[in-house]
Order: sequence, then structure tokens, then C-alpha cells
Amino acid sequence: MVALLDDHLLRDLLAQNLSRDLVHVFGQQEPATTNLYLYRLARSIVSARGGALTGSWSTEQRRQLGRRLIELSESVQVVPMRTLAYRMGEIAATHRVSTLGAEAAAAAEHLRATLYVWEGDDGPGIRTAVTAVGAPYRTVAR
Repeated sequence: MVALLDDHLLRDLLAQNLSRDLVHVFGQQEPATTNLYLYRLARSIVSARGGALTGSWSTEQRRQLGRRLIELSESVQVVPMRTLAYRMGEIAATHRVSTLGAEAAAAAEHLRATLYVWEGDDGPGIRTAVTAVGAPYRTVAR
């Protein structure tokens, strides 16, 4: 089984700052993420202009997280965009979701994964699209 993580939960995994809920998830499932969640986390590490991802982190904490992101283990699956692109177009045409939302839904479907998102980023568009492709959708508190 695969746990598809949003950028907040990927950050927590890489920083080894796991909530009780995430410890439970990883006890049963292998981690994965999307290209755009990976990019959003990288952008936050580099720019850190406030925000919920790394805005309150020190420069050293962000550097450490950046090194972990650059050396991302092969055990964290990332489905290539070219594998998902056409399906993303179909999902975006059917549901009112961003490119990120379409990729999350397509990746969840492709991996037969549960999409886990930080409860602060829970949105009806992504939730609806993921549910429509037959994948489970779960929120996680930090």
C-alpha cells in the first residue's frame, strides 16, 4: 500500500518530525509524493518568505531539509509527470482543480494510493477529484 503525501507531510517525513498519525500511516504504507508537491516544498525551502511550510524555520533547518530533499530516497515514489499528464488533463476537464490537484488525483489513481493532506490544506476540489477517481482521501493533523 502507498501513502501519497502532500508537501506539508513530505516535509514532516524528511524532517523526521512525525505526528502520531503519520507514524501510524508509515507503519502500514510506503511513502510517495507528486512532482508539484515536491516542487512546492523545494520552493519554500529556497525562498522561505513566511507561510506554513518552512517560513518559521531557521536557515540551518531549511538547509538540512534541502539536503534531504536533494538526496530524496528512492523509497519515496514520485510518478513521472509524463506518465500522468494525459490523465491530469482529463481530470482537470471534469473537475475544478488546479494542475497540482489534477496531478494529485492522477497519481493517487495510478499508484492505487491514499492521498494524505495536512488538515490545513484540505480542499473540496482535490477531495472531490481524488474521490471521483476511486482513491481514498485522508487529512492528517500535525
